[in-house]
Amino acid sequence: MRKKILLADDEDTVRSLIAATIRDDSQYVLLEARDGKEALEIARREKPDLILLDIVMPGLTGFDVCQQLKSDPATKSISIVLLTALSQESDRETGRRAGADGYFSKPFSPIALLRKAEEALKT
Repeated sequence: MRKKILLADDEDTVRSLIAATIRDDSQYVLLEARDGKEALEIARREKPDLILLDIVMPGLTGFDVCQQLKSDPATKSISIVLLTALSQESDRETGRRAGADGYFSKPFSPIALLRKAEEALKT
């Protein structure tokens, strides 16, 4: 069975780049969200195996989405990797407190991101 990955990022170009990389690998089903609210809705409905979650988005931030999903028994087991240009140690700590399982800094190599996703899905 193919694993589901939810990609949540408000930047169309970032989503397109990541989507092209993930869709090349037929073992994944890719779901996309443009903001935090949509990410929450899709995550609760689809129960993806992994969420690649931007932090800076309109409305709910990635930190907010992560915290809400990790505090809900129905979604707490979903692996969440924060994907962001915020790379200060304080940002990473905020992500850890929100329950994130990993952190990936922008700019990034799409292949390196795919490897990170594969690593997160094995846990």
